[in-house]
Amino acid sequence: MTTSTGAVDDSTFARGELEVKAMPLLKLGKLARLWRNARRWFAIIGLLSVAATLTGCGAVRLAYNNAPDLSYWWLDSYLDLDSPQSVRLRNDLTALQSWHRKEELPAIADMLKNLQASVPQPVAAEQVCQLSRYLESRFQAALDRAAPTAIAIAPTLSNAQLDHLARSWDKRNAEWREEWLDGSPQDRLSRRLKSTIERTEGFYGRLTDTQKALLRSQLESSPFDAATQYKEVLRRQKDALQTLRALKSGTLGDIQVQAEMRALFARSMQSPDPAFVQYTERIRSHFCESATELHNNTSPAQRVKLQQTLQGYEGDVRALMQR
Repeated sequence: MTTSTGAVDDSTFARGELEVKAMPLLKLGKLARLWRNARRWFAIIGLLSVAATLTGCGAVRLAYNNAPDLSYWWLDSYLDLDSPQSVRLRNDLTALQSWHRKEELPAIADMLKNLQASVPQPVAAEQVCQLSRYLESRFQAALDRAAPTAIAIAPTLSNAQLDHLARSWDKRNAEWREEWLDGSPQDRLSRRLKSTIERTEGFYGRLTDTQKALLRSQLESSPFDAATQYKEVLRRQKDALQTLRALKSGTLGDIQVQAEMRALFARSMQSPDPAFVQYTERIRSHFCESATELHNNTSPAQRVKLQQTLQGYEGDVRALMQR
């Protein structure tokens, strides 16, 4: 399980590639682009100058409006859900989106509007960290809202479905290792720098050579460590599988099942490993400082571009609120 409290490097949340099954009426390539747009939209409201770029307002709205289906196909690709599980999940995802549209989107729109007003001015690292913590709180609120669905479905998962989940994670882990662990340190740095520049230019427009050099320096000094991150990924996966298999013993009552699942959620949101918690805080601190340094070294024209970008995202959100 990957959460917003997982480790990040200077420019983006460390991410695993998501897999989806074929979707009726949409070719796989189009579905993949749609899902990437959805992920990028949720990233943008995250961290000002270093989230992911979008390919167009229409794609953002299409991704959000189809979020229940996208989420269902993604989860089904990991769990191979049966018919009763699918019905429950689809209904609950639709209800979750309705709640999010009504309760969460207005706050996100207001946040984006407020950010536009602050863009022309220099920022402080604590402002960026406050935004990060706020967004984590909203992510937590969505997880809390979804918890009853997970608690209801988890005990019904068969051994075959849990084996399917383990194999899916193994495949994702191989892809993650290829992206974050394989190759020389210089190769990995070059890949990170390239993607960081692309995302940043999506907000500020074209960067100068000096700004690109600054990004490179920030990445070189980052405390991000792929091996540390990967170790935590494996811990979470092992913890989840052990907990889910234990629920199949048939010896736990409903209250105990709820307690075990909520404890699992808590361990997934914040690692029980004190060393990893400290590592995550170092990552957050470095990220906030890096984002601040970058923004404060942008030109007036680049800040106008950022304002326009945020204004476009605000327009997307307000349009989605009206549906």
